[in-house]
Amino acid sequence: MRQRWHPLARLLAALLLVGSALARAEPLEELALQAALPVDGMATGNLSGLARCGDGAFWAVSDREDDRLYRLQPAAQQWQAEAQAFVAPPPPPSALPWGLRVGKRLLAPLRGGALDFEGLSCDALGNRYLLSESEVAVLALPAAAPPHWLALPPQLLRQARARGLLLHFNALLEGLAVQSDGQRLWLAAERESRGLLAVQRSGESWRCAGNGCVLLAQGGRAQRPLDSPGSPPQALDFTALSWHAGRLYSLERLQHRICRRDPHSGAAQRCWSFAAAALAPERRYDTPYGMAEALWLDDGAAWIGLDNNGAANAAGERRPVILQLAAPAGGWNGRG
Repeated sequence: MRQRWHPLARLLAALLLVGSALARAEPLEELALQAALPVDGMATGNLSGLARCGDGAFWAVSDREDDRLYRLQPAAQQWQAEAQAFVAPPPPPSALPWGLRVGKRLLAPLRGGALDFEGLSCDALGNRYLLSESEVAVLALPAAAPPHWLALPPQLLRQARARGLLLHFNALLEGLAVQSDGQRLWLAAERESRGLLAVQRSGESWRCAGNGCVLLAQGGRAQRPLDSPGSPPQALDFTALSWHAGRLYSLERLQHRICRRDPHSGAAQRCWSFAAAALAPERRYDTPYGMAEALWLDDGAAWIGLDNNGAANAAGERRPVILQLAAPAGGWNGRG
């Protein structure tokens, strides 16, 4: 006769299994810092997007400026930013609820940047793409044509909100990655809840990829690395995406990590920490929040842009800073 477990015994066994799994969990590999250089020449700072395009140059965008990109040049002990102006056409009609539309209109005159560009990516032809958080839209800057807004599918916003994404002011879209051939793009919903969305090119317009626009919707809270025990947990987030060598990577500001993710499901495959580099005493900011908002990867390194909102770190640096971190042993696509 098979024995029946008492409910308390089953609970105790489950707790022991969870504790055993946690005990076996390995800490994330720390990425080694190669350089931490400020960016000079961005008039308003607020570096919110970073990409290395077909010309080999790095480009950056500020969420406080609607009419320019910055071409970055390495210089002694810093990066030098050179502005390149463009004129964005009027954005498409917004499907956001009235309250979210009014909130961003009231904030824009106070902070600048009505379009609130929070992501930057490039395809292999050198076309650049800018993510507007306030409009939940993507502006294309073609290499040889005027700027235009992509015709994203209307169900993108409906499906996202039905899954608990894009519900809160200033917590909308925060990351963008474009497939090298320009045929597919991924969008990251920032927080409360966070998520990954994907659309596929269909002629001159776009459609939801696969079985729907939403690949991943995820709630939850966590503490920052190195915070003292008992510190209040905060909402998990995504703040940037990068597409490299056929894989999708997410920048996760709160947890100070980069994760390789399945491009079809959004599931995390492997993660690396940059907490030791970003939270070194001389690079800390007097804030409970992370600053990492821009990401670009290649075979040898990851570049992470810090959007410091003009605040000084412990060393007194008020300019935006880019952290250059060595790729892990075995490469980004190795092991797992």
